[in-house]
Amino acid sequence: MKLMRVLFIVCAAWCLAITAKAAEKFEIIADVAYDHKDDLQSLDVVKPPHANGAAVVCFCSGFWHSCRQPPEATLVAGASYPYFGWFECRALLDKGFTLFLVRHRTGEKKHLLPEIVDDVHRSLRFIRYNAKRYGVDPERLGVTGCSSGGHLALMAATTGDDGDPKAKDELLRTGDRVAVAVAYMPPTDLRPWFLTNEHNHWEALRFDARLAGAYSPLALVTPKTAPTLLIHGDKDFGVPFQLSQKMLAECQRQHVPCELLLIKGAGHGFAGADRKQAEVARDAWFVKYLLPAKAQK
Repeated sequence: MKLMRVLFIVCAAWCLAITAKAAEKFEIIADVAYDHKDDLQSLDVVKPPHANGAAVVCFCSGFWHSCRQPPEATLVAGASYPYFGWFECRALLDKGFTLFLVRHRTGEKKHLLPEIVDDVHRSLRFIRYNAKRYGVDPERLGVTGCSSGGHLALMAATTGDDGDPKAKDELLRTGDRVAVAVAYMPPTDLRPWFLTNEHNHWEALRFDARLAGAYSPLALVTPKTAPTLLIHGDKDFGVPFQLSQKMLAECQRQHVPCELLLIKGAGHGFAGADRKQAEVARDAWFVKYLLPAKAQK
């Protein structure tokens, strides 16, 4: 028992040392409120030491639930940011991208998807409005997320606008368009779930079924949709990969740059070599669309 306690103390100290050392590399601005209706309407900014001026917004969402966790704590090996793997994000930091880790009002608190999508747009307007403060170019903004976070990334990619110049709220006068999107295993079409009542499994989807199309990225693709990379496992029984195939086809029909990375044998989530394959593809997509040609070499 004493030996086990000693080993536990040593491991704990080692993890804390890793966390402290890793955190020193980045400037972390935590719990920045982008709205004040709910305390979850906040984001964390993580700036690398050699920022390249581009930024990636990660929607921290699973089952359209979101939660808060200190970014520093997720630097311990094996830990992950809620609903988005931190070490997946670490590769982006190492390439110089500034990260915005966005939390939204959550279905767990009975907030419905229309409110959650409002948070997506509000957070992007906030980031673009404050781009200079955070040292990023508002025209070089990408979005990403996993599962419901991927759905939200696609909502941003398909429904961004240039803002309302007549709005009293200065944020609403700011556009929320993004330059590029990467969506992991996203539900691209909610309408089939409403037809079969499967939406009742998730609190956030218990809204008027007649609105399902308005929150289905597949139905919202236009030529203005941001270039999109879809990443999906062909053994995903939670969100069928055919939804990404349909999104790919619709983007191609609308002449939107889009690719689908179908990972063989993967389910709803990636690990090991599958995770690395997804990470490499995602990074290349962001580099291609967010960095100038000379910086891609």
